Amino acid sequence: MSKIDELIKKYCPNGVEYKELWELTAWDKRFNGIEHEKQRKVINYPYVPANRFKELERPTGNVRLLSTGNYIGWTNEELAENNLCDGEIVAIPWGGGANIKYYKGKFVTADNRIATSLDTNVLLNKFLYYWMSVNNELLESFYRGSGIKHPTMRSVLELKIPTPPQEVQNEIVRILDKFTELEAEIEAEIEAEIEARKKQYEYYRNSLLSFEDKTRQVEWDILENIFHIKNGYTPSKAKQEYWINGTIPWFRMEDIRKNGRILSDSIQHITPEAVKGSGLFSANSIIMATTATIGEHALLIADSLANQQFTFLTPKVNRSNDINMKFFYYYGFVLGEWCKNNTNISGFASVDMAKFKKVKIPIPPKEEQERIVAILDKFDKLVCDINEGLPAEINARHKQYEYYRDKLLTFKEA
Repeated sequence: MSKIDELIKKYCPNGVEYKELWELTAWDKRFNGIEHEKQRKVINYPYVPANRFKELERPTGNVRLLSTGNYIGWTNEELAENNLCDGEIVAIPWGGGANIKYYKGKFVTADNRIATSLDTNVLLNKFLYYWMSVNNELLESFYRGSGIKHPTMRSVLELKIPTPPQEVQNEIVRILDKFTELEAEIEAEIEAEIEARKKQYEYYRNSLLSFEDKTRQVEWDILENIFHIKNGYTPSKAKQEYWINGTIPWFRMEDIRKNGRILSDSIQHITPEAVKGSGLFSANSIIMATTATIGEHALLIADSLANQQFTFLTPKVNRSNDINMKFFYYYGFVLGEWCKNNTNISGFASVDMAKFKKVKIPIPPKEEQERIVAILDKFDKLVCDINEGLPAEINARHKQYEYYRDKLLTFKEA
């Protein structure tokens, strides 16, 4: 029997008492429609807008900048001035999502809703933080709004919190602190290994895609001889019939950031009415960002459109048998670097399209293209695929942590 099992058997064999959050904590003064009798104690924490954090931020300092998002920064007491807070707190953001935070020490806060235990003999702040993190999905359900969502604070304050004896809470916090520390160390090691392998992969990929060696059989031709080169576009947002119940993929940079570089579907869709007379771009096209985030690219494996940030490269019929598009997808990393180095800057950076169309690309024999693709597919999966290789190990560690955390924080109600 583990120590935590022994403690539960000793101190709470028949379950634990649950209390509503408002009974256990003091919250900051910025309530919204909360009944007066539930305001047991109000904290008067000053706050500053998150956009002011950059003005306060310094490379070092002993005052945490506690923002509503994932931003982490530091400042000093002199700069914090009248906005300086001090204590042990649990906070949820007022706008966005239920990104629960714990902090102990001096801090400046943005628009968070902050709580602290009324009696740490009854409820440890760190225990509350871990419990709320486990129930993050429940907290998310309290967020309302059509734009930036805000939590219904009454629902938050009426959350029923387990209150096991202090000995049990202390042991759970100790276990989860240690587990969190070990997980962070392991993830840091794995991520360092991933970074090293990525550099190795990039070096090897560039070597395979370099055809300067005269002994390698290769044909060279310019882009416009091989591909139809056309810009993407954005259908009018004013016409609802272009967007409501859309089924046609319409790609943006967000799709690459969220779903990777080989895309079969998009986050947003358009209707057939939104498509211009030239029709959709066919599957097995490459999109290359030639403005804004220049050089980013993806292989599209569905008939689709994309916004004007992208240039489509669709194989011409008379050259389609010469090109393995997965090979050209990998060569897109080389072409992307060329794009970054060949821009026109006149208020808004964009690729010099006249030069772009004349870029020479290598066309090795089909068998050699397939050999290169097979090698790079294996390397890419090892380094980047969340289901295999090192990223999968990080994911497995995190699931293991979540399993034990959830198990530790689940109690029978007395």
